[in-house]
Amino acid sequence: MENIRELAVDMLSEIMEEGSYCHLVIRSVLQKYNYRDSRDKAFLKRLVEGTVERCIQIDYVLDQFSKVPTVKMKPFIRNLLRSSVYQLLFMDSVPDRAVCNEAVKLAGKRGFRQLSGFVNGVLRNIARNKEQICFPEEEKDLVKALSVKFSMPAWLVEKLLKEQGEEKTRRMLEAFLQTKPVTIRLKEDLSASEKERLISAIEKTGCKMSAHPYLPYAYCIEGAEGLLALPGFEEGLFQVQDVSSMLVCECAGIREGDRILDLCAAPGGKSIHAAQKLKGTGLVVSRDISEEKTALIRENQQRMKIQNMEVSEGDARIFCEEDKEVYDVVLADLPCSGLGIMGKKPDIRYHAKKEGLESLKALQREILKNAVSYVKPGGILLYSTCTINQGENEENAVWLTRQFPFGLESLSPYLPEVLKEEGKDGMLQLIPGVHETDGFFIARLKKQENKQT
Repeated sequence: MENIRELAVDMLSEIMEEGSYCHLVIRSVLQKYNYRDSRDKAFLKRLVEGTVERCIQIDYVLDQFSKVPTVKMKPFIRNLLRSSVYQLLFMDSVPDRAVCNEAVKLAGKRGFRQLSGFVNGVLRNIARNKEQICFPEEEKDLVKALSVKFSMPAWLVEKLLKEQGEEKTRRMLEAFLQTKPVTIRLKEDLSASEKERLISAIEKTGCKMSAHPYLPYAYCIEGAEGLLALPGFEEGLFQVQDVSSMLVCECAGIREGDRILDLCAAPGGKSIHAAQKLKGTGLVVSRDISEEKTALIRENQQRMKIQNMEVSEGDARIFCEEDKEVYDVVLADLPCSGLGIMGKKPDIRYHAKKEGLESLKALQREILKNAVSYVKPGGILLYSTCTINQGENEENAVWLTRQFPFGLESLSPYLPEVLKEEGKDGMLQLIPGVHETDGFFIARLKKQENKQT
């Protein structure tokens, strides 16, 4: 039987050394070892995700207690120590002695017996001096202090402080490290009794359900081992979706009979939500770049039993003449840096690069140049991203109004009471820790009507 801690170190090596995506590595391994005890799988998931999430802080601690800097350690030893320090500092249920002993055994098992003493010495020293660990002082260097405390690259902390200010940045960084419940969207046409029965059935599986304060059909779920097995999932009674994503279709102001294009649609949550808002009328064209992505959309479409929706492959960067001025609403939820969902995908912070943000902004504008042509005169372009970077968000929305015949239109009529004031200028930046959602940006832009000659 595979050693769980050894498996975790190998996964960390794949993520931190080879640049593989954390959620994909975890999903693959959990599927492979699905037969394992649920507690083992939960331990493995928490250990890997937690170590990735806290990696900057962990490396800072290791560098205080190790004569060899973490950057110069052998990759297996580096990730063995990282995962061990995470257990020492953040997993109270694991005895310190067991952490040290298991790490020494693993070092020997993997051919590093000569480094067993080094591993043992570093870990036991940290275990004995947990309360005396020194961290950077905010008064001396705020950027470094926040970077280490919240395990966020210093350049990103600096950027957030500049764009969002200290209070919002601090709340955001704290929120990224907190465990958030999963949110689901119940079918809006469920009757009160159907809704009650579904919630009761889900809670009987041991989950805790609570209504989200922003939308009447949004619920938070805690304690679910596998959402796919919950009552109502296969029947299409609910969909896993963050509330920020649900707000996109609210802000689009969809009316029955509308023709809607969802440009970068996978896995199809917004397309399905839009189709349901049409109540069987109109049409949603749900498009994405590859067969793999469109297969995901079709899978969700079939499960949710959506008829008024067509799924097709297409590269949003390539102009489609036959779509010119065809759609009442175009949803442009575009590829982005994903900085708003670092709480769910902790390795995004390491993949993000300054120069990468600029190239993403250029890609978004390349797609938006096409998107504006697909909107009918008087129609709506709903631009959104799951990031908190002004270059990809506000700057793009303002650029659209300057380059094309579009004007920002207030989001307030479409938002819950608590958000109305923030959305009055046609843009809304949702921030974790400030709002009860992922980090997300929404802009509503209306195309000018053709002038009569």
